[in-house]
Amino acid sequence: MPAVTLKAHYDGRAIQLDEPFELAPDAPLLVTVLDPDTDATRALWATLSARGLARAYGDDEPEYGPDDLRHP
Repeated sequence: MPAVTLKAHYDGRAIQLDEPFELAPDAPLLVTVLDPDTDATRALWATLSARGLARAYGDDEPEYGPDDLRHP
């Protein structure tokens, strides 16, 4: 299975996924605990980064080669 990132929270007893996702029994997991004060900030930066990358590497972006580089 490819690695995926899932949003989750700790309810005081167990880690709960925020959205349904099928996991196999004994599936290996990595858990990262985020500082609650920075969770919204991280989400904002991730969204802004994704938008910038989408603009820079969109499907209609032409392929550039060495001849397209300008030297001062």
